[in-house]
Amino acid sequence: MTNYKLTIAYDGSKYNGFQKQSKHPEKTIQGRLENVLTQCFEEDIQIIASGRTDAGVHSKGQVCNFHAEHYLEPTTVLNYLSNYLPQDIAILELSIASPRFHARYNVLRKCYTYTIDNGLFANPFTLKYAYHLASPLDISRMQAAANYLLGTHDFKAFTSLKSKTKSTTRHLFNIDITQEGSMIKLTYEGNGFLQHMVRILTGTLIEVGLGERSPEEMLVLLNNQIRSEAGFTAPAHGLCMQRVDY
Repeated sequence: MTNYKLTIAYDGSKYNGFQKQSKHPEKTIQGRLENVLTQCFEEDIQIIASGRTDAGVHSKGQVCNFHAEHYLEPTTVLNYLSNYLPQDIAILELSIASPRFHARYNVLRKCYTYTIDNGLFANPFTLKYAYHLASPLDISRMQAAANYLLGTHDFKAFTSLKSKTKSTTRHLFNIDITQEGSMIKLTYEGNGFLQHMVRILTGTLIEVGLGERSPEEMLVLLNNQIRSEAGFTAPAHGLCMQRVDY
């Protein structure tokens, strides 16, 4: 049994998220990958991912692993994948991992970016990768609000997760907000993220940037833990998984 590690980039625009679904698995990243890998190894291949990305979300550094009974050289697998994967899914790296490597359980840190096009007119070349918002945003207010979110907190107000048994506590190492021209990037680094967490955090910070909330209100939201009191869920297409650290 060989444990393979994959690092993947994909444009999520046409997919119903990463996780394979019983209906139309070919419309998911996992479904496409498993189908091609199963043909390559001539055995049933099941992928373990570092985390799920929602429909429309992109990745520049999703990490997965899978086990195969038959050994194939990584170059052989890469060549096969290059021939049969669609062009919106690319393998950045494929290697043999230690038997104990687990793409989800061994994660130490994840990094996501959310991109906002804050120009009066939308940039036609980033329509699929940046959320266009013409109203000017106050970056300093947004960064002040983001600083309240750093550290270990219960992010129940910032997730769509309905489960009453799963923990909603996470640790955010850093939130960095930068602007270059009309493009604003929010970079999030944490030990893990809840369902829709980055998009809801972004929607809330946007409302701060628009002057609809005060930066200090982040403390109230963290304490009250009520989803309806936090901001809107920013559109999926502006979000990209950048990297996963182990």
